[in-house]
Amino acid sequence: MTSNDRALTAAQITASIRAGKRSAKDIAKSALARAREVDERDKLNVFLTRADKQAIESAERLDEDAAAFENAPLLGVPFAVKDNITVTGLPTTCGSRILEGYVSPYTATAVERLRAAGAVLIGKTNLDEFAMGSSTEYSAFGPTKNPIAPELVPGGSSGGSAAAVAAGVVPIAFGSETGGSVRQPAAFCGIVGVKPTYGRVSRYGLVAFGSSLDQIGVFGTNVADAALGLGVIAGLDDRDATSVDVEAPDYLLPTGEAGSLKGVVIGRPKEYFPPELDSRIAALCDRAFDRFRALGVEVRDVSLPHTSLAIQVYYIVAPAEASSNLARFDGVRYGMR
Repeated sequence: MTSNDRALTAAQITASIRAGKRSAKDIAKSALARAREVDERDKLNVFLTRADKQAIESAERLDEDAAAFENAPLLGVPFAVKDNITVTGLPTTCGSRILEGYVSPYTATAVERLRAAGAVLIGKTNLDEFAMGSSTEYSAFGPTKNPIAPELVPGGSSGGSAAAVAAGVVPIAFGSETGGSVRQPAAFCGIVGVKPTYGRVSRYGLVAFGSSLDQIGVFGTNVADAALGLGVIAGLDDRDATSVDVEAPDYLLPTGEAGSLKGVVIGRPKEYFPPELDSRIAALCDRAFDRFRALGVEVRDVSLPHTSLAIQVYYIVAPAEASSNLARFDGVRYGMR
C-alpha cells in the first residue's frame, strides 16, 4: 500500500470505499505494489505467491456490483494467507519443495468466508516448512525477515503473514497455530495475533500438522482488525467435523459500559512469570495489566500447576501427529523419492 493507505485499518478501508473516496481496485493495486516493494526492494521474502490477477479481478467485481456487497463488513480489504491454507488456482507449497508446483483444486472455508465478506486476497505468505518451526528461517524458499528490524527473525511458523501485516501490505492475514505459530510471530512483529479456541474456526483447507492442536488464526494491525477477521470466519462448517456448533459472539462489542471492560476477569498464571523471565518482558506485561485495570478489568493471580509439563506433552503429541499427517507427502505421488 502507499504510505497513506498503510495507515488505514480494515474498517477505515471499507468506510472509504463506501463513501466513494477510493475504489476496491485502487486499494488492491496499492497493496500489490506494497507487496512488490517489500519483497523486491526490501528483500524481506514475505510472499511465496502474489495473486495479482485474482486480486484485481476480485476488486473489479466489488466495484461493479457494490449493491451486492452493501453489508459486507470487509469490503475491499486486502488480506494475505499463509501458504499451508488452500486457495483454488494458487500454489500451496507449505514452504516445501515437495509441494512445489502443486495447485489446489479447492479453497479453505476461512478464505471463502473472508472473500464473501468483501475481502480481496493479495497473496500467499512464507512459512517454516510444513509449519514446523518458530522463526520462518526454515522455508525451502528462504527465510523471511522482520519488517521492524530486518536483521531479526519475524517469528514463526506464520512469520510471512505476520510480516505482511507489520510491513503494511495488508491489515488482516491468516496464519495457523499448532504450538505458538500465530501468537509468537505477532509478538515479534508488534501486531495482534489471535489463536482461536479449538473448533471455533473451520480447518477445512488447512494442510494438517497436528490435528488435535492445529487452528487457523488471524493477524491484525490492531485488536479491531483481528476481531473483524475472526468474527467473519468463526462458526460451524459441515466440512470440518471438529468445528463446533456454538454461536460466535460479536468480538467488536464492548463487554461492559461504554469504554469500559468492567466485569472482565483476566487470570495471571504465576508459572508464566518466573524470576528468570526477562525483566523487559515482565515490565511490558505489567504495563499491559495496568492498562487493563484502568479499563475496569480484574486481574486475578491463578496457578496452572501442570505448566512445566506442557513442552514434554507437546513434543509427544505434535511429532506423532505430524508423522502421520505428513507421511503422505514423502511418496510416489509427489515424486520426491
